[in-house]
Amino acid sequence: MEPNICTVEGLSGLVFLAFVGITIAGALIATNAKRLVRSVAGLCLCFMGVSGLYYFLNSPFVAMMELLIYVGAVAIVIVFAVMLSEPRMEDKVGKQSGIGALFGSIGGGLVFAAVWLTGRQTNWLEFTPKANNGSLEDVGMALLTNFSMVFELISILLLVSIIGALVLARTGRDSEKC
Repeated sequence: MEPNICTVEGLSGLVFLAFVGITIAGALIATNAKRLVRSVAGLCLCFMGVSGLYYFLNSPFVAMMELLIYVGAVAIVIVFAVMLSEPRMEDKVGKQSGIGALFGSIGGGLVFAAVWLTGRQTNWLEFTPKANNGSLEDVGMALLTNFSMVFELISILLLVSIIGALVLARTGRDSEKC
């Protein structure tokens, strides 16, 4: 049977590919932009795509936490760090060799090959998630039982982000104070 876009499976595959495309586009913008603010905007777009993937995979709570924590908090802290940093840092950076790019490309290719081979060899019908109604009671029970460690790690991440923003705000733009 040939896949059809007018079926539920065809549309869900199209939505999944759209979220993957948004994630990849955001990652490419984040890594290839000439200006740092545009890189942060690409990072936010990538985080939104990942959030959409989480929602597509029947995890609305993780999707919302992705939006709140990474787009709403971490990306904003990065924007504040960019605003408080030295405006002409590119003058102080020397030429970089291409060996780092070579090793990064090889490492990225190996990770991609490992994930691709794992995806091809996995029987995905065994891993269909159990859908729940997503009520506040279910989210609260899951947060306090199954995901309590994740909840604590997220709060530590936010605490470190706030402390980093405060340190940057206290020192300001003068590099002699550091």
